[in-house]
Amino acid sequence: MAPNILFLMCDQMAARALPLYGGSGPKIPHLSALAARGTLFENAYCSFPLCAPSRFAMMAGRLPSRIGAYDNGAEFPSSIPTFVHYLRLLGYETTISGKLHYVGADQLHGFEERLTTDIYPADLGWTARWQALGEHSLVPAKAEGEGVGSCDIVNDAGPYARSMQMDYDEEVFAQGLQKIYDIARGPRERPFFLKVSFTQPHDPYIARREDWDLYAESEIPAPAVPAPAEDAHSQELMAHYSIDRFPISPENTLKARRAYFAMISDMDRKIGRLLEALAETGLARDTAVVFTSDHGDMMGEHGLWFKKTFYDWAMRVPLIIAPAGGQASRRVARKVSHLDLLPTLVELAGGRAENIVSGPDGASLLPDVLGEGGEGDRVLAEHLDEGTRAPRFMIRQGDYKYVASPTYPPLLFDLARDPEEEENLAASPAMAEVVEDFERTLAATWDPAALTEAILDNQRRRALVHAALTRGRWTDWDYAPPYRAGERLVRHRDDFPEVERRGYLPYAGS
Repeated sequence: MAPNILFLMCDQMAARALPLYGGSGPKIPHLSALAARGTLFENAYCSFPLCAPSRFAMMAGRLPSRIGAYDNGAEFPSSIPTFVHYLRLLGYETTISGKLHYVGADQLHGFEERLTTDIYPADLGWTARWQALGEHSLVPAKAEGEGVGSCDIVNDAGPYARSMQMDYDEEVFAQGLQKIYDIARGPRERPFFLKVSFTQPHDPYIARREDWDLYAESEIPAPAVPAPAEDAHSQELMAHYSIDRFPISPENTLKARRAYFAMISDMDRKIGRLLEALAETGLARDTAVVFTSDHGDMMGEHGLWFKKTFYDWAMRVPLIIAPAGGQASRRVARKVSHLDLLPTLVELAGGRAENIVSGPDGASLLPDVLGEGGEGDRVLAEHLDEGTRAPRFMIRQGDYKYVASPTYPPLLFDLARDPEEEENLAASPAMAEVVEDFERTLAATWDPAALTEAILDNQRRRALVHAALTRGRWTDWDYAPPYRAGERLVRHRDDFPEVERRGYLPYAGS
Protein backbone atom coordinates (compact mmCIF):
# COMPACT_ATOMS: atom_id res chain seq x y z
CA MET A 1 0.00 0.00 0.00
CA ALA A 2 1.19 3.53 -0.75
CA PRO A 3 2.17 5.59 2.30
CA ASN A 4 -0.38 7.61 4.20
CA ILE A 5 0.27 11.35 4.07
CA LEU A 6 -0.28 13.86 6.88
CA PHE A 7 0.00 17.38 5.47
CA LEU A 8 0.47 20.01 8.19
CA MET A 9 0.14 23.67 7.35
CA CYS A 10 0.31 27.00 9.13
CA ASP A 11 -0.55 30.49 7.94
CA GLN A 12 1.97 33.32 7.66
CA MET A 13 4.86 31.49 9.35
CA ALA A 14 8.13 33.00 8.11
CA ALA A 15 11.03 30.60 7.65
CA ARG A 16 13.39 33.44 8.57
CA ALA A 17 11.91 33.50 12.09
CA LEU A 18 12.59 29.83 12.86
CA PRO A 19 15.75 28.42 14.49
CA LEU A 20 15.73 25.71 11.82
CA TYR A 21 16.45 28.48 9.31
CA GLY A 22 18.91 30.48 11.38
CA GLY A 23 16.36 32.55 13.29
CA SER A 24 16.81 33.24 17.00
CA GLY A 25 13.17 33.23 17.99
CA PRO A 26 10.48 30.58 18.49
CA LYS A 27 10.83 27.47 20.59
CA ILE A 28 9.77 24.61 18.26
CA PRO A 29 10.90 21.25 19.68
CA HIS A 30 8.38 19.19 17.71
CA LEU A 31 9.11 20.75 14.33
CA SER A 32 12.81 20.39 15.10
CA ALA A 33 12.27 16.69 15.83
CA LEU A 34 10.34 16.32 12.56
CA ALA A 35 13.21 17.95 10.66
CA ALA A 36 15.63 15.57 12.39
CA ARG A 37 13.93 12.60 10.72
CA GLY A 38 13.16 14.23 7.39
CA THR A 39 14.36 16.58 4.69
CA LEU A 40 14.39 20.31 5.36
CA PHE A 41 14.41 22.61 2.35
CA GLU A 42 16.48 25.66 3.28
CA ASN A 43 15.32 27.85 0.41
CA ALA A 44 11.65 27.07 -0.18
CA TYR A 45 9.44 29.85 -1.54
CA CYS A 46 5.74 30.46 -1.96
CA SER A 47 4.60 31.63 -5.40
CA PHE A 48 2.49 34.60 -4.22
CA PRO A 49 2.83 36.53 -0.92
CA LEU A 50 -0.88 36.35 -0.05
CA CYS A 51 -3.09 33.61 1.40
CA ALA A 52 -5.60 32.47 -1.23
CA PRO A 53 -3.44 32.81 -4.37
CA SER A 54 -0.53 31.07 -2.65
CA ARG A 55 -2.77 28.20 -1.57
CA PHE A 56 -4.45 27.81 -4.96
CA ALA A 57 -1.09 27.72 -6.72
CA MET A 58 0.40 25.28 -4.22
CA MET A 59 -2.54 22.89 -4.55
CA ALA A 60 -2.60 23.12 -8.37
CA GLY A 61 1.16 23.20 -8.98
CA ARG A 62 0.69 26.17 -11.34
CA LEU A 63 1.77 29.78 -11.27
CA PRO A 64 -1.11 31.88 -9.88
CA SER A 65 -1.62 33.85 -13.11
CA ARG A 66 -2.12 30.61 -15.05
CA ILE A 67 -5.14 29.63 -12.94
CA GLY A 68 -6.61 33.11 -12.35
CA ALA A 69 -5.46 33.27 -8.72
CA TYR A 70 -5.11 37.03 -8.72
CA ASP A 71 -6.15 38.01 -5.19
CA ASN A 72 -7.98 36.88 -2.04
CA GLY A 73 -11.34 37.17 -3.79
CA ALA A 74 -10.40 35.17 -6.89
CA GLU A 75 -12.43 32.06 -7.65
CA PHE A 76 -10.69 28.68 -7.59
CA PRO A 77 -12.50 26.97 -10.49
CA SER A 78 -13.69 23.39 -9.98
CA SER A 79 -12.06 22.32 -13.24
CA ILE A 80 -8.51 23.00 -12.00
CA PRO A 81 -6.98 19.75 -10.68
CA THR A 82 -5.15 19.82 -7.37
CA PHE A 83 -2.84 17.28 -5.83
CA VAL A 84 -5.88 16.11 -3.84
CA HIS A 85 -7.63 15.07 -7.07
CA TYR A 86 -4.54 13.11 -8.10
CA LEU A 87 -4.25 11.42 -4.72
CA ARG A 88 -7.91 10.49 -4.82
CA LEU A 89 -7.45 8.95 -8.28
CA LEU A 90 -4.49 7.02 -6.88
CA GLY A 91 -6.75 5.46 -4.26
CA TYR A 92 -6.42 7.82 -1.29
CA GLU A 93 -9.07 8.76 1.24
CA THR A 94 -8.84 12.57 1.31
CA THR A 95 -9.78 14.71 4.32
CA ILE A 96 -9.21 18.34 5.34
CA SER A 97 -9.44 19.88 8.80
CA GLY A 98 -8.96 23.64 8.81
CA LYS A 99 -8.21 26.48 6.48
CA LEU A 100 -8.35 26.10 2.71
CA HIS A 101 -9.35 29.68 1.80
CA TYR A 102 -11.02 28.41 -1.36
CA VAL A 103 -13.23 30.96 -3.08
CA GLY A 104 -16.19 29.65 -5.06
CA ALA A 105 -19.13 27.32 -4.76
CA ASP A 106 -16.96 24.16 -4.79
CA GLN A 107 -15.73 24.00 -1.22
CA LEU A 108 -14.48 20.39 -1.39
CA HIS A 109 -12.41 20.60 -4.59
CA GLY A 110 -11.20 17.02 -4.50
CA PHE A 111 -11.58 16.33 -0.78
CA GLU A 112 -14.03 13.61 0.19
CA GLU A 113 -14.48 14.97 3.67
CA ARG A 114 -14.19 18.41 5.23
CA LEU A 115 -14.23 18.48 9.02
CA THR A 116 -14.47 22.23 9.67
CA THR A 117 -15.68 25.36 8.00
CA ASP A 118 -13.23 28.04 6.86
CA ILE A 119 -12.16 31.12 8.77
CA TYR A 120 -12.60 33.50 5.80
CA PRO A 121 -15.51 33.94 3.36
CA ALA A 122 -15.83 31.78 0.27
CA ASP A 123 -17.63 34.41 -1.84
CA LEU A 124 -16.26 37.03 -4.24
CA GLY A 125 -16.52 39.93 -1.79
CA TRP A 126 -12.76 40.33 -1.39
CA THR A 127 -12.24 40.92 -5.11
CA ALA A 128 -9.41 43.41 -5.61
CA ARG A 129 -9.92 46.63 -7.59
CA TRP A 130 -7.02 47.98 -9.60
CA GLN A 131 -9.07 50.87 -10.95
CA ALA A 132 -12.52 52.42 -10.44
CA LEU A 133 -15.37 50.46 -12.00
CA GLY A 134 -17.50 53.55 -12.54
CA GLU A 135 -18.33 52.59 -16.10
CA HIS A 136 -20.41 49.78 -14.60
CA SER A 137 -23.04 51.76 -12.73
CA LEU A 138 -24.57 48.64 -11.15
CA VAL A 139 -21.32 47.74 -9.40
CA PRO A 140 -20.77 49.59 -6.10
CA ALA A 141 -17.31 50.74 -5.14
CA LYS A 142 -15.42 48.50 -2.75
CA ALA A 143 -15.76 49.58 0.84
CA GLU A 144 -12.59 51.10 2.29
CA GLY A 145 -10.43 48.43 3.89
CA GLU A 146 -12.71 45.55 2.81
CA GLY A 147 -10.57 42.42 2.92
CA VAL A 148 -7.43 44.44 3.68
CA GLY A 149 -5.69 44.33 7.06
CA SER A 150 -4.55 47.52 8.74
CA CYS A 151 -1.44 47.96 10.82
CA ASP A 152 -3.41 49.37 13.75
CA ILE A 153 -3.95 45.73 14.70
CA VAL A 154 -0.20 45.33 15.38
CA ASN A 155 -0.60 47.61 18.38
CA ASP A 156 -3.08 45.10 19.90
CA ALA A 157 -0.28 42.56 20.38
CA GLY A 158 -0.02 40.82 23.73
CA PRO A 159 -1.33 37.94 25.86
CA TYR A 160 -5.08 37.27 25.68
CA ALA A 161 -7.21 34.50 27.14
CA ARG A 162 -8.94 33.89 23.82
CA SER A 163 -9.23 35.08 20.24
CA MET A 164 -11.10 34.08 17.09
CA GLN A 165 -7.96 32.41 15.77
CA MET A 166 -7.44 30.45 18.97
CA ASP A 167 -11.05 29.24 18.81
CA TYR A 168 -10.65 28.20 15.19
CA ASP A 169 -7.33 26.42 15.61
CA GLU A 170 -8.59 24.52 18.65
CA GLU A 171 -11.36 23.08 16.50
CA VAL A 172 -8.99 22.37 13.62
CA PHE A 173 -6.66 20.54 16.00
CA ALA A 174 -9.45 18.60 17.75
CA GLN A 175 -11.02 17.47 14.48
CA GLY A 176 -7.66 16.50 13.00
CA LEU A 177 -6.71 14.54 16.11
CA GLN A 178 -10.09 12.79 16.15
CA LYS A 179 -9.71 11.87 12.49
CA ILE A 180 -6.37 10.16 13.22
CA TYR A 181 -8.06 8.06 15.90
CA ASP A 182 -11.02 7.29 13.63
CA ILE A 183 -8.64 6.14 10.88
CA ALA A 184 -6.74 3.95 13.34
CA ARG A 185 -9.97 2.23 14.43
CA GLY A 186 -10.39 1.11 10.84
CA PRO A 187 -11.14 -0.74 8.76
CA ARG A 188 -8.50 0.77 6.48
CA GLU A 189 -9.01 -0.16 2.85
CA ARG A 190 -7.18 2.86 1.38
CA PRO A 191 -4.22 4.98 2.39
CA PHE A 192 -5.22 8.35 3.79
CA PHE A 193 -4.31 11.92 2.95
CA LEU A 194 -5.15 14.16 5.90
CA LYS A 195 -4.48 17.89 5.72
CA VAL A 196 -4.56 19.80 9.03
CA SER A 197 -4.35 23.50 8.24
CA PHE A 198 -4.09 26.11 11.01
CA THR A 199 -4.65 29.87 10.74
CA GLN A 200 -1.97 30.94 13.24
CA PRO A 201 0.52 32.63 13.44
CA HIS A 202 -1.42 34.98 11.13
CA ASP A 203 -1.99 38.46 12.57
CA PRO A 204 -3.40 39.73 14.92
CA TYR A 205 -0.47 38.92 17.19
CA ILE A 206 -2.49 37.52 20.08
CA ALA A 207 -1.18 34.64 22.21
CA ARG A 208 -2.13 32.66 25.28
CA ARG A 209 -0.40 33.63 28.50
CA GLU A 210 1.26 30.20 28.77
CA ASP A 211 2.89 30.67 25.35
CA TRP A 212 3.66 34.35 25.91
CA ASP A 213 5.48 33.43 29.12
CA LEU A 214 7.78 31.04 27.26
CA TYR A 215 9.73 34.13 26.19
CA ALA A 216 11.42 36.80 28.24
CA GLU A 217 11.42 40.34 26.84
CA SER A 218 15.19 40.15 26.56
CA GLU A 219 14.93 37.12 24.25
CA ILE A 220 12.98 38.94 21.54
CA PRO A 221 15.25 40.19 18.75
CA ALA A 222 14.46 43.54 17.14
CA PRO A 223 14.15 43.66 13.35
CA ALA A 224 17.56 43.36 11.71
CA VAL A 225 16.58 46.15 9.29
CA PRO A 226 14.03 48.37 11.06
CA ALA A 227 14.41 51.36 8.72
CA PRO A 228 11.56 51.66 6.18
CA ALA A 229 12.40 50.36 2.73
CA GLU A 230 12.82 53.17 0.21
CA ASP A 231 11.75 51.43 -3.01
CA ALA A 232 8.57 52.74 -4.61
CA HIS A 233 6.45 49.65 -4.04
CA SER A 234 7.36 49.36 -0.35
CA GLN A 235 6.43 53.00 0.15
CA GLU A 236 3.02 52.38 -1.43
CA LEU A 237 2.60 49.21 0.61
CA MET A 238 3.10 51.16 3.83
CA ALA A 239 0.18 53.38 2.85
CA HIS A 240 -1.84 50.34 1.76
CA TYR A 241 -1.51 48.84 5.25
CA SER A 242 -1.93 52.28 6.91
CA ILE A 243 1.51 52.13 8.49
CA ASP A 244 1.66 55.88 7.93
CA ARG A 245 -1.56 56.36 9.93
CA PHE A 246 -0.79 53.92 12.75
CA PRO A 247 2.87 54.22 13.73
CA ILE A 248 4.27 51.23 15.58
CA SER A 249 6.74 51.96 18.36
CA PRO A 250 9.86 49.84 18.97
CA GLU A 251 8.16 48.59 22.16
CA ASN A 252 5.05 47.45 20.27
CA THR A 253 7.22 45.90 17.58
CA LEU A 254 8.87 43.69 20.20
CA LYS A 255 5.48 42.82 21.71
CA ALA A 256 4.19 41.77 18.29
CA ARG A 257 7.27 39.65 17.64
CA ARG A 258 6.97 38.05 21.08
CA ALA A 259 3.32 37.17 20.42
CA TYR A 260 4.24 35.86 16.97
CA PHE A 261 6.85 33.54 18.49
CA ALA A 262 4.30 32.47 21.13
CA MET A 263 1.73 31.58 18.47
CA ILE A 264 4.36 29.54 16.65
CA SER A 265 5.03 27.66 19.88
CA ASP A 266 1.31 26.95 20.19
CA MET A 267 1.30 25.56 16.64
CA ASP A 268 4.38 23.48 17.42
CA ARG A 269 2.69 21.95 20.46
CA LYS A 270 -0.42 21.04 18.45
CA ILE A 271 1.69 19.54 15.69
CA GLY A 272 3.60 17.54 18.27
CA ARG A 273 0.36 16.12 19.63
CA LEU A 274 -0.82 15.10 16.14
CA LEU A 275 2.49 13.34 15.50
CA GLU A 276 2.22 11.65 18.90
CA ALA A 277 -1.23 10.36 17.93
CA LEU A 278 0.26 8.82 14.78
CA ALA A 279 2.86 7.07 16.91
CA GLU A 280 0.56 5.79 19.64
CA THR A 281 -1.90 4.36 17.09
CA GLY A 282 0.80 2.63 15.05
CA LEU A 283 0.15 4.79 11.99
CA ALA A 284 3.48 6.64 12.10
CA ARG A 285 5.53 3.89 10.46
CA ASP A 286 3.33 4.04 7.34
CA THR A 287 2.76 7.81 7.20
CA ALA A 288 4.78 10.49 5.43
CA VAL A 289 4.56 13.96 6.96
CA VAL A 290 4.77 17.27 5.10
CA PHE A 291 4.94 20.64 6.86
CA THR A 292 4.82 24.11 5.34
CA SER A 293 3.19 27.55 5.53
CA ASP A 294 1.40 29.51 2.82
CA HIS A 295 3.79 32.51 3.07
CA GLY A 296 5.70 34.48 5.69
CA ASP A 297 5.34 37.76 7.59
CA MET A 298 7.60 40.82 7.49
CA MET A 299 7.37 41.33 11.27
CA GLY A 300 8.72 44.90 11.13
CA GLU A 301 11.66 44.11 8.83
CA HIS A 302 12.27 46.97 6.40
CA GLY A 303 9.53 48.83 8.27
CA LEU A 304 6.92 46.45 6.81
CA TRP A 305 4.33 44.10 8.29
CA PHE A 306 2.25 41.19 7.03
CA LYS A 307 2.94 40.23 3.38
CA LYS A 308 2.40 41.43 -0.25
CA THR A 309 6.11 41.99 -0.77
CA PHE A 310 8.91 39.92 -2.27
CA TYR A 311 11.32 40.33 0.65
CA ASP A 312 12.43 36.96 2.01
CA TRP A 313 10.61 37.39 5.33
CA ALA A 314 7.34 37.28 3.37
CA MET A 315 8.36 34.82 0.65
CA ARG A 316 10.48 32.11 2.25
CA VAL A 317 8.46 29.34 3.86
CA PRO A 318 9.37 26.37 6.04
CA LEU A 319 9.19 23.08 4.17
CA ILE A 320 9.90 19.70 5.74
CA ILE A 321 9.14 16.32 4.16
CA ALA A 322 9.59 13.27 6.40
CA PRO A 323 8.96 10.00 4.54
CA ALA A 324 7.18 7.07 6.12
CA GLY A 325 9.51 5.34 8.52
CA GLY A 326 11.74 8.40 8.80
CA GLN A 327 15.30 8.91 7.66
CA ALA A 328 18.49 10.62 8.74
CA SER A 329 18.24 14.40 8.86
CA ARG A 330 18.90 15.97 5.48
CA ARG A 331 19.08 19.63 4.37
CA VAL A 332 18.62 20.79 0.77
CA ALA A 333 20.05 24.19 -0.17
CA ARG A 334 18.78 24.59 -3.73
CA LYS A 335 15.82 26.89 -4.40
CA VAL A 336 12.46 25.11 -4.48
CA SER A 337 8.84 26.19 -4.57
CA HIS A 338 5.36 25.29 -3.37
CA LEU A 339 4.72 24.51 -7.04
CA ASP A 340 6.95 21.46 -6.61
CA LEU A 341 4.58 19.85 -4.11
CA LEU A 342 2.02 18.53 -6.60
CA PRO A 343 4.48 16.36 -8.57
CA THR A 344 6.19 15.42 -5.29
CA LEU A 345 2.99 14.10 -3.72
CA VAL A 346 1.91 12.36 -6.92
CA GLU A 347 5.22 10.47 -7.06
CA LEU A 348 5.17 9.79 -3.31
CA ALA A 349 1.73 8.21 -3.79
CA GLY A 350 2.98 5.95 -6.57
CA GLY A 351 1.92 8.04 -9.56
CA ARG A 352 4.11 9.23 -12.41
CA ALA A 353 4.92 12.72 -13.62
CA GLU A 354 3.64 11.96 -17.13
CA ASN A 355 0.16 11.40 -15.68
CA ILE A 356 -0.08 15.06 -14.61
CA VAL A 357 -2.18 17.24 -16.92
CA SER A 358 -1.82 21.01 -17.48
CA GLY A 359 1.73 21.47 -16.37
CA PRO A 360 2.82 21.43 -13.63
CA ASP A 361 5.11 24.44 -13.21
CA GLY A 362 7.22 22.63 -10.60
CA ALA A 363 9.21 19.41 -10.38
CA SER A 364 9.20 16.57 -7.88
CA LEU A 365 11.25 16.96 -4.70
CA LEU A 366 11.24 13.20 -4.09
CA PRO A 367 14.83 12.78 -5.39
CA ASP A 368 15.95 15.28 -2.74
CA VAL A 369 14.04 13.39 -0.05
CA LEU A 370 15.60 10.11 -1.16
CA GLY A 371 19.09 11.61 -1.15
CA GLU A 372 19.47 11.33 -4.90
CA GLY A 373 19.77 15.08 -5.49
CA GLY A 374 17.18 17.20 -7.24
CA GLU A 375 17.66 19.41 -10.27
CA GLY A 376 17.06 23.12 -10.78
CA ASP A 377 17.81 26.19 -8.71
CA ARG A 378 15.24 28.76 -9.85
CA VAL A 379 11.96 29.95 -8.35
CA LEU A 380 9.30 32.13 -10.00
CA ALA A 381 6.70 34.13 -8.08
CA GLU A 382 4.03 36.76 -8.71
CA HIS A 383 2.23 39.56 -6.91
CA LEU A 384 -0.99 40.67 -8.61
CA ASP A 385 -3.46 41.84 -5.97
CA GLU A 386 -4.48 45.32 -4.80
CA GLY A 387 -1.25 45.75 -2.84
CA THR A 388 0.31 46.70 -6.18
CA ARG A 389 -0.75 48.91 -9.11
CA ALA A 390 0.57 46.52 -11.74
CA PRO A 391 1.84 42.94 -12.00
CA ARG A 392 5.07 42.31 -10.12
CA PHE A 393 7.33 39.34 -10.73
CA MET A 394 10.13 37.69 -8.76
CA ILE A 395 12.88 35.40 -10.03
CA ARG A 396 15.11 33.76 -7.42
CA GLN A 397 18.09 32.00 -8.94
CA GLY A 398 21.58 31.22 -7.67
CA ASP A 399 22.75 33.98 -5.36
CA TYR A 400 20.33 36.54 -6.76
CA LYS A 401 16.76 37.74 -6.46
CA TYR A 402 15.32 39.90 -9.23
CA VAL A 403 12.05 41.82 -8.90
CA ALA A 404 10.47 43.48 -11.94
CA SER A 405 7.26 45.27 -12.88
CA PRO A 406 6.00 47.54 -15.68
CA THR A 407 5.32 50.24 -13.05
CA TYR A 408 8.06 50.00 -10.42
CA PRO A 409 11.85 50.23 -10.84
CA PRO A 410 13.57 46.83 -10.75
CA LEU A 411 15.29 45.41 -7.69
CA LEU A 412 18.29 43.08 -7.66
CA PHE A 413 19.72 41.61 -4.48
CA ASP A 414 22.76 39.41 -4.01
CA LEU A 415 21.52 37.28 -1.13
CA ALA A 416 24.85 35.56 -0.65
CA ARG A 417 26.47 38.87 0.32
CA ASP A 418 23.35 40.75 1.40
CA PRO A 419 20.89 38.33 3.07
CA GLU A 420 18.87 41.22 4.55
CA GLU A 421 18.24 42.65 1.05
CA GLU A 422 19.47 46.16 1.76
CA GLU A 423 21.45 47.01 -1.39
CA ASN A 424 19.63 47.24 -4.72
CA LEU A 425 22.14 46.34 -7.46
CA ALA A 426 19.77 46.65 -10.43
CA ALA A 427 21.44 49.82 -11.75
CA SER A 428 25.01 48.66 -11.12
CA PRO A 429 27.06 48.39 -14.34
CA ALA A 430 28.76 45.33 -12.88
CA MET A 431 25.39 43.57 -12.75
CA ALA A 432 24.29 44.39 -16.31
CA GLU A 433 24.70 40.84 -17.63
CA VAL A 434 22.90 39.40 -14.60
CA VAL A 435 19.98 41.78 -15.15
CA GLU A 436 19.85 40.97 -18.87
CA ASP A 437 19.67 37.26 -18.10
CA PHE A 438 16.80 37.81 -15.67
CA GLU A 439 15.02 40.02 -18.21
CA ARG A 440 15.20 37.23 -20.79
CA THR A 441 13.60 34.83 -18.32
CA LEU A 442 10.92 37.38 -17.48
CA ALA A 443 10.09 38.01 -21.15
CA ALA A 444 9.86 34.27 -21.83
CA THR A 445 7.54 33.71 -18.87
CA TRP A 446 5.16 36.67 -18.65
CA ASP A 447 3.34 39.17 -20.86
CA PRO A 448 2.62 42.00 -18.39
CA ALA A 449 0.29 43.94 -20.70
CA ALA A 450 -1.87 40.92 -21.52
CA LEU A 451 -1.87 39.85 -17.87
CA THR A 452 -2.97 43.32 -16.76
CA GLU A 453 -5.96 43.20 -19.11
CA ALA A 454 -6.86 39.69 -17.97
CA ILE A 455 -6.77 40.75 -14.32
CA LEU A 456 -8.90 43.86 -14.90
CA ASP A 457 -11.46 41.88 -16.90
CA ASN A 458 -11.59 39.22 -14.19
CA GLN A 459 -12.01 41.83 -11.46
CA ARG A 460 -14.87 43.54 -13.30
CA ARG A 461 -16.73 40.27 -13.79
CA ARG A 462 -16.28 39.15 -10.19
CA ALA A 463 -17.29 42.53 -8.83
CA LEU A 464 -20.45 42.51 -10.91
CA VAL A 465 -21.37 38.93 -9.95
CA HIS A 466 -20.83 39.63 -6.26
CA ALA A 467 -22.88 42.83 -6.42
CA ALA A 468 -25.74 40.90 -8.04
CA LEU A 469 -25.61 38.06 -5.52
CA THR A 470 -25.84 40.47 -2.59
CA ARG A 471 -29.26 41.67 -3.82
CA GLY A 472 -32.28 39.77 -2.55
CA ARG A 473 -31.80 36.37 -0.93
CA TRP A 474 -28.18 35.65 0.02
CA THR A 475 -26.89 32.08 -0.40
CA ASP A 476 -23.65 31.23 1.37
CA TRP A 477 -20.87 29.35 -0.35
CA ASP A 478 -19.17 28.85 3.03
CA TYR A 479 -18.88 25.18 3.98
CA ALA A 480 -20.94 23.95 6.94
CA PRO A 481 -19.57 20.57 8.13
CA PRO A 482 -22.00 17.88 9.24
CA TYR A 483 -21.61 16.34 12.67
CA ARG A 484 -22.06 12.57 12.39
CA ALA A 485 -23.00 11.84 15.98
CA GLY A 486 -24.61 8.55 15.03
CA GLU A 487 -21.26 7.16 13.93
CA ARG A 488 -19.56 7.80 17.28
CA LEU A 489 -22.18 7.92 20.02
CA VAL A 490 -24.97 5.67 21.31
CA ARG A 491 -28.24 6.06 19.41
CA HIS A 492 -31.64 4.35 19.15
CA ARG A 493 -31.46 0.53 19.00
CA ASP A 494 -27.68 0.47 19.38
CA ASP A 495 -26.18 -2.34 21.42
CA PHE A 496 -24.77 -0.23 24.25
CA PRO A 497 -21.69 -2.34 25.18
CA GLU A 498 -20.91 -2.94 21.51
CA VAL A 499 -20.91 0.81 20.73
CA GLU A 500 -18.64 1.41 23.72
CA ARG A 501 -16.21 -1.29 22.64
CA ARG A 502 -16.24 -0.02 19.07
CA GLY A 503 -14.63 3.15 20.40
CA TYR A 504 -11.75 1.36 22.15
CA LEU A 505 -8.38 2.02 20.58
CA PRO A 506 -5.43 0.20 22.20
CA TYR A 507 -1.96 1.70 22.14
CA ALA A 508 0.21 0.40 19.32
CA GLY A 509 2.05 -2.73 20.41
CA SER A 510 -0.08 -3.36 23.49
